[in-house]
Amino acid sequence: MKRASMKLNVLIAISSAILVSCQSSTSVKSNDVEKRVEALLSQMTLEEKIGQMNQISPSGDVNTTAELIKKGEVGSILNVADAKTINAYQRTAVEQSRLGIPLIVGRDVIHGFKTIFPIPLGQAASFNPDLIEKGARIAAIEASSVGVRWTFAPMVDISRDPRWGRIAESLGEDTYLTSVLGAAMVKGFQGDSLNNPTSIAACPKHFVGYGAAEGGRDYNSTHIPERLLRNVYLPSFEAAAKAGAATYMTSFNDNDGIPASGNGYILKDVLRKEWGFDGFVVSDWASVGEMIAHGFCVDGKEAAMKAVNAGVDMEMVSYHYVNHLKELISEGKVKEETIDNAVRNILRVKFRLGLFENPYVDESKGDVLYAASHLEAAKEAAIESAVLLKNEGSVLPLGESVKTIAVIGPMADAPHDQMGTWVFDGDKNYTQTPLKALESAYGDKIKIVYAPGVSYSRDTNTGGIAAAVRAASSADVVLAFVGEESILSGEAHCLANLNLQGAQSALIEAVANTGKPLVTVVMAGRPLTIGKEAALSDALLYSFHPGTMGGPALADLLFGKSVPSGKLPVTFPKEVGQIPLYYSHNSTGRPFQGTETMLQDIPAEAGQTSLGNTSFYLDAGNDPLYPFGYGLSYSTFKYDNLKLSSEKLKEGDVLTVSFDLTNTGKYDATEVAQLYVQDRFGSVTRPVKELKRFERIALKSGESRSVSFSLPIEELAFWNIDMKKVVEAGDFNLWVGGDSRAALKGSFVVE
Repeated sequence: MKRASMKLNVLIAISSAILVSCQSSTSVKSNDVEKRVEALLSQMTLEEKIGQMNQISPSGDVNTTAELIKKGEVGSILNVADAKTINAYQRTAVEQSRLGIPLIVGRDVIHGFKTIFPIPLGQAASFNPDLIEKGARIAAIEASSVGVRWTFAPMVDISRDPRWGRIAESLGEDTYLTSVLGAAMVKGFQGDSLNNPTSIAACPKHFVGYGAAEGGRDYNSTHIPERLLRNVYLPSFEAAAKAGAATYMTSFNDNDGIPASGNGYILKDVLRKEWGFDGFVVSDWASVGEMIAHGFCVDGKEAAMKAVNAGVDMEMVSYHYVNHLKELISEGKVKEETIDNAVRNILRVKFRLGLFENPYVDESKGDVLYAASHLEAAKEAAIESAVLLKNEGSVLPLGESVKTIAVIGPMADAPHDQMGTWVFDGDKNYTQTPLKALESAYGDKIKIVYAPGVSYSRDTNTGGIAAAVRAASSADVVLAFVGEESILSGEAHCLANLNLQGAQSALIEAVANTGKPLVTVVMAGRPLTIGKEAALSDALLYSFHPGTMGGPALADLLFGKSVPSGKLPVTFPKEVGQIPLYYSHNSTGRPFQGTETMLQDIPAEAGQTSLGNTSFYLDAGNDPLYPFGYGLSYSTFKYDNLKLSSEKLKEGDVLTVSFDLTNTGKYDATEVAQLYVQDRFGSVTRPVKELKRFERIALKSGESRSVSFSLPIEELAFWNIDMKKVVEAGDFNLWVGGDSRAALKGSFVVE
């Protein structure tokens, strides 16, 4: 009774301090939130404050976790996704702890909760922010229905090394594309208002530079100088902040010797002071403690001190805050004001989420999970995420002349692996695979012969290839579904070799030798070095890992009910040795000319300087297998009549770039038109080109449309030799087209 009475007095004090109705969560004004935060903070003991900064992953005895929550030692839990369990924990926090502060429940809702969308790298291939926002909104609706109100997404790391397993979670290699799509994902997760019960707090990660991990190895160091950091790696995080992201997560890597969870410059100077962020920062899993392994901290006590002083408000799972902060304060190594500010940030987000008004969920409502509209949206996302890389002889779409199809490959009927990496809550029993979709849609009209050849992607047993060859020999067309199991990409799943695993390449070669038309469909979490398989195939469709509805989406694409429109969000290398390989590289003093002598053409005893003396590989040349922004359609498109609103502009002006786009093919189709700009000369070297605008444009066969892009000149600013963000006067080139090799060119001058 004493505990209940104390809690009641605290709540009365908070209520009398602010005139806020708790009957509605439709509008929580900023000034009201701040008053509520201060009123609650004033009632908290130091132990309770530190408790709010502690995130745990419940395991073992539920009662042990409940006891910690009851004592006010836990501010957040993660890795719980059951409504009944979450409500029980929340009830303990709200009804049995002294102050009744609700928990914020986090979960890795990366590309769907139950209804799984394509992996983020796949979604990025859609170049469609509306689609990505819708996918995140659906994920939020499903996750929040069980009490999850916080996701550790989007991942907006600029990712230029496909050896890195987490490239699958990224939105690709380009700063502008990632900024636009990452902001869309934030808006989708958070909805129109955070305190809507269907909204979940976004958490852009990993702050910052993780995508540049040395050698493509997870948890590894990065070496990004400040100018590159600001020009390339920070803008996507700033865009997420402008979109209203509620929280941020630090990264595992150290950059220039400073681990992100101890880097006060990025967390306080950049995130807080420059960008005005007022949510809270959480460490990545145990990354505070890992600063010991980095050699940055002697022990957990020093790790807690450096992390909290750097600006990490909440510690994920490693308990150094709980174990050491009180002592550090008594020693004067951490100010209590620092603790207060961290707790303010955490409470502010909890109030904004409406958790004090709506801490519980209705356990009887499960109808939003796998809702028909969600599945349809996931199918559309899978359609738009697929990239047609080759279509020799227009073998696709398949026509009425096809009477027998051979379906082969380990990914044809792999419901678990099709969902891709970082899926904790998706159920493979809901996955619709290509084999099942083809049988359902066409099994009564077309003979479908299934012979996988190999049972899973790493399978080296070639015993099943003969059956696949027999199936191919009897068919009008072969559909080969190959790629990666989901476990081969994602966190800690890095690769030194990006070839198809197991006996898949041998399978492709064997069926290609039958002479039957071969359509290869790749499901993978990253770009693969598939030059050999592409050459053997008549058509090549890259669908990344397409999620729950990948099967019906691919069936529609293969038979022309839908037309491919995806574009590559990342460059595909020919060889691993070309990495890092990305389109927006700086030029060199001796750029590749295209006339250089290649390895196989070098005469015996050739002169040492006879090969061209430019920047390229003797054995791989300079070009990728497929460039950034590339993707074919069943139709064709023509770009012409480029016009600029002015050829001389100044900062503050807006350049309008217009051109005509014509669908010159036989199919109604969508083209992703792209605008690239080059700052030709700067106080520091600038990229050869940078994406600045894109738009999906649907055109009927034969239709032509005038398209225009508006580009404020201020968006040409970069961090110059004096480390100031400015637009420098000078000459600029621009191009419009269907990929980063766009040929329709114009130029202008900034005065």
